[in-house]
Amino acid sequence: MLVRVPASSANLGPGFDALAVALNLYVEVRLELSDGFSISSEGFGAGRFDDERHLGAVVASRVLGHSNFSMHVNSAIPLSRGLGSSAALALAAAAAAGSSDPLAIATEVDGHAENAAASLLGGLVVASVHERDGIIARSLALDDHWHFVVVIPDEELATSDARRVLPSSVPFSDAVHNLSSLGLLIAGLADHHSFVSSAMDDTLHQPYRMSLLSFAAPLLETLREAGASGSCWSGAGSTMLGLCLGDAVHDVALAAREFLSAHSVPGTVLTLEADRTGLVVL
Repeated sequence: MLVRVPASSANLGPGFDALAVALNLYVEVRLELSDGFSISSEGFGAGRFDDERHLGAVVASRVLGHSNFSMHVNSAIPLSRGLGSSAALALAAAAAAGSSDPLAIATEVDGHAENAAASLLGGLVVASVHERDGIIARSLALDDHWHFVVVIPDEELATSDARRVLPSSVPFSDAVHNLSSLGLLIAGLADHHSFVSSAMDDTLHQPYRMSLLSFAAPLLETLREAGASGSCWSGAGSTMLGLCLGDAVHDVALAAREFLSAHSVPGTVLTLEADRTGLVVL
């Protein structure tokens, strides 16, 4: 079986561990039963773990209950950059192995229901893991006018490292701020006429993570000054995202490339669209 799954960008500012959007970068996983185990890979992560330690192999073995299969992974999703590569791979591997609930497996393996849900359903989603209701994922409206300028530094940033700098508690006022921003953001993503730039402001995670990447704060400001309607960290970074309407995409992407060059930050700038299909069996 051959499965294709899109990348995702989580949080989108105030939607910490809850909101994510699927983007048109993909990982493909092909799995066939065989007399023994073999794995090959290309794209991002190629050759890192071409053995039974590979995340895709671990997930498939768990679903099948054995490792008598051959797997090929082809990923265009950069690793450890805040684009949901682990969730996408776990989801694709679980589906390719025939899981009846790949979302549950990907969420348990990766720990991020919102990333896995966006990769499964496509588009904009909200997700949570609740002790009574289990994993809940719902699709939200996303205006076709939105585009995403994604600035992907070569520098990796593990989610675990990005979480270590977060406080164990936050001021009540900061929590209220994020709740109101999240409501405004969902409204603005559904209808670009309703969008306000402050809707992407965050007080729960981004301020604490800025010290991890010296270029983060000025790059986010550069994206907004160039015409992005809003800007934010993509997941836990190191990728930064500019939310743009069509007429601003070119200027924002150009400004991002000039910023990387001027600040000697190796990286890539992509203009992406929301993937609205999610997991596909090819």
